[in-house]
Amino acid sequence: MSDYAIEAVNLTKKFGNFTAVNDLTFSVKRGEIFGFLGANGAGKSTAIRMLCGILAPTSGDAIVDGVSAATNPDKVKRRIGYMSQKFSLYDDLAVEENIDFFGGVYGLRGKRLEEQKRRTLEIANLEDRRGALTGSLPGGVKQRLALGVAVIHNPGVVFLDEPTSGVDPISRRSFWELIHRLAEEGTTVLVTTHYLEEAEYCGDIVMMNAGKLIAEGSPKRLKSDRIKHAIYEVRVKPVVEAMQALERARFVEDVSIFGNQLHVAVNDLLDSEAELRAWIEREAGATVESVSPISPTLEDVFIHLLEKA
Repeated sequence: MSDYAIEAVNLTKKFGNFTAVNDLTFSVKRGEIFGFLGANGAGKSTAIRMLCGILAPTSGDAIVDGVSAATNPDKVKRRIGYMSQKFSLYDDLAVEENIDFFGGVYGLRGKRLEEQKRRTLEIANLEDRRGALTGSLPGGVKQRLALGVAVIHNPGVVFLDEPTSGVDPISRRSFWELIHRLAEEGTTVLVTTHYLEEAEYCGDIVMMNAGKLIAEGSPKRLKSDRIKHAIYEVRVKPVVEAMQALERARFVEDVSIFGNQLHVAVNDLLDSEAELRAWIEREAGATVESVSPISPTLEDVFIHLLEKA
């Protein structure tokens, strides 16, 4: 058995003259939590559909849990779990009825179904609410239930598409604890997310743009390898005018808005924090509240790579 649960090799998908995924190659180790990141339209959804055996590649292949997605997509579908961004269970069924239905879809019967039902109810923390209507559950609990159903048949690989979208921070943290529990039990998890701080929980990450892979590696390595300049967090008012002024500065490599503050990547032409503060106040007519050096985040890396692309 290969050490890799997913191996994409030159995976390509074209729709007429448009190339949605272009020569994508990466691998995911067994039991790893793997992040799959990209802006809207980057091609990640198309790539995931090929990995799941839903969409046939134009060329290349993906070996998922030892099975070719190009030549045997139906077998891939039986060996994986999938949780979509949109809640996919039936709101008008009780919790237990949803579990029974999807367990039956995966071929579970009798004692095996009862065992997996108990596990799913435990994952969702719904042992005492198995008769409750699914539609009455809070959003975070619904997502836990959807995850439990997605892995009810103990797949070797599970794909989670924006699993915490629209979920409150406390529920997001709880959900990620479940993801880590699955990985510790040996399940390989490929997760897409728009919350780049969540990507810090992943062992490795792929970043896509315009159908191409633009970066791959651990969060720590991506931040150290891709960001070579010092970064300052600048609290300033008005923030937009300050950003527009900084974009003209010779000592600025990148500048991005983060809430009501700026992240400013600078080169060796800047001598000090005091010079940065004075330049903003002089050129933008803005009020600088604070300037402090910070470590780069994955969002800094992502924005830097997109602007470079």
